[in-house]
Amino acid sequence: MTSPEPRSGASPAPRSGERIAKLLARAGVASRREVERMIAEGRVKLGDVPVTTPATVLPNLKGVTVDGQPVKAPEAARLFLFHKPAGLITAERDPRGRPTIYTALRNALPKDAPRLMPVGRLDLNTEGLLLLTNDGEFKRALELPASGVPRTYRARTFGDITQERLEDLIEGITIEGVHYGKIDANMERRTGRNQWIELTLTEGKNREVRRVLEHLGLQVSRLLRVAYGPFVLGDLPRGAAGEVAQIEVERFRKGLKTGSPAPRVNPHSAPARPRSTWTKGGIPAPAAPGKPAGRKPGPARPGQTRPRRP
Repeated sequence: MTSPEPRSGASPAPRSGERIAKLLARAGVASRREVERMIAEGRVKLGDVPVTTPATVLPNLKGVTVDGQPVKAPEAARLFLFHKPAGLITAERDPRGRPTIYTALRNALPKDAPRLMPVGRLDLNTEGLLLLTNDGEFKRALELPASGVPRTYRARTFGDITQERLEDLIEGITIEGVHYGKIDANMERRTGRNQWIELTLTEGKNREVRRVLEHLGLQVSRLLRVAYGPFVLGDLPRGAAGEVAQIEVERFRKGLKTGSPAPRVNPHSAPARPRSTWTKGGIPAPAAPGKPAGRKPGPARPGQTRPRRP
């Protein structure tokens, strides 16, 4: 099933396909890492023969089954924005029985939504923007630090901090042997020892924002992600989901390959298809004929009397 090894001194034979792990990820079966685990567990077969290595090269997924079910041909990449509430686990299931994002997504997503995978994670007590896609390769590209996709968070904190100390984070910081890359941090508003801080980073290590702020002596009472790359939370209601227009998804993917920035997008300004009413998932109706579908302003920040545009 795998491509033969070239003889010593001979030029490598051109591959006539792609690795099965990559094909299955692109088809939305699971992320590439999860596919590798499925293969190790013997859940992936080609015909009646279990696939033994994720490096197996195939021209397509014809004859491939996962858990005995044929794999469908890959669909076009779709991207959804979900406003994750605090108290939900970013996983399909939790051994401790805690509610997961998929509990909320049952009502938030349209009926034609494919199987979706979260892009990165938000921990139990973190809320805000979570991206979901059916394309494992797209998911991986969004998550890789090498892609340089920025994530922006807002944190409500308690403690003593100055803008000067926050600005030192632009050089990166090492905490207990773990190095965190540059973080662009800015004080938004301060009342006594309470403040809101906005932080933008590109690595997204586990609990990075909380660990960095706690290392600075701050207590984090609320943390929410407000943007991931060009995609912004805007005024998407908590627990709701909206789909990004296909043209915006492809424009962003093209920008990932070329390194050029993409314009900011939210599900309100770019509905994937005409909607006549709001759905349970919070996807808004399109603009009236002849009127541009302008971006709605995002939620007000602490101390603002008017919402600002994201």
